[in-house]
Amino acid sequence: MKSWARIAIGATTTGAATVAYAAGVERRRWTLREATLPVLAEGARPLRVLHVSDLHLTPSQHSKRRWVAELAALEPDLVVDTGDNLAHPRAVPAVVAALGPLLERPGLFVFGSNDYYGPTPKNPARYLVRSERRIHGAPLPWRDLRAALVERGWHDATHSRVQLDVGGVKVSAAGVDDPHIGLDRYDEVAGRPEGEPGLRLGLTHSPEPRVLDGFAADGYDLVLAGHTHGGQLRLPGIGALVTNCGIDRSRARGASRWGTHTWLHVSAGLGTSPYAPVRFCCPPEASLLTLVPRPTSPSAAAPTPASAAADVG
Repeated sequence: MKSWARIAIGATTTGAATVAYAAGVERRRWTLREATLPVLAEGARPLRVLHVSDLHLTPSQHSKRRWVAELAALEPDLVVDTGDNLAHPRAVPAVVAALGPLLERPGLFVFGSNDYYGPTPKNPARYLVRSERRIHGAPLPWRDLRAALVERGWHDATHSRVQLDVGGVKVSAAGVDDPHIGLDRYDEVAGRPEGEPGLRLGLTHSPEPRVLDGFAADGYDLVLAGHTHGGQLRLPGIGALVTNCGIDRSRARGASRWGTHTWLHVSAGLGTSPYAPVRFCCPPEASLLTLVPRPTSPSAAAPTPASAAADVG
């Protein structure tokens, strides 16, 4: 056999094995990522915040549903859901079942485009090229999901300011609708939160710079977002290939600073579109964030968060 033929066969075999792993193994390797962020006011007690995003749940995804429900054993002080929960017209009961035990904890949420519209088949090449063109699928029952979450006590932060006491820490939260499809109206929540809360928390599905700049200018301590899937496909030494939004690739997953005061945490999420069911070097994740007070002296610079992922279950 000629050398070029051996190379072609080897490349084809390697490619097929990579796709099989990305589609059959890694996209079901549920992972808990942990980080410690110095964002609270001086003297506040630490808070444990569970950040979930991008479930993209269908009724048949039982393993994902069970794993999410088991996260309640972490006993977080607060749960934050940054959207894209649905991937099927009949997925609302599955999402409520997955989040069920977590709905006993204080919670906040905003929705993403895939709570409003179903997934659609797309050319895989579009994944690597940023486009302003949006292709929407059939409408999804987001109102039913919202009603179920609110009925269980979670707060819809979409274009709203929410004040709540979490474990003795006053939290002032606000969120916007999904910037990815131009639904954000930051002016409806603009302005510095009133009083002196222990935590100023911003929520958005897609971490678009225009929204992050607004939260940072208003003195928010932490902004939580999803949408990027961590890049979904990452390469060793390179990281995310794309973010599918306006932030740079280095911020596609995990914690980073946005300006001099605000921290940003982007969840790599727990799902994929049913039409692109692959992940590579980027397992599906939820994040347990331990929030602690900011350093009291300039010499005690805020450390880079410890965000090593660990497989759970």
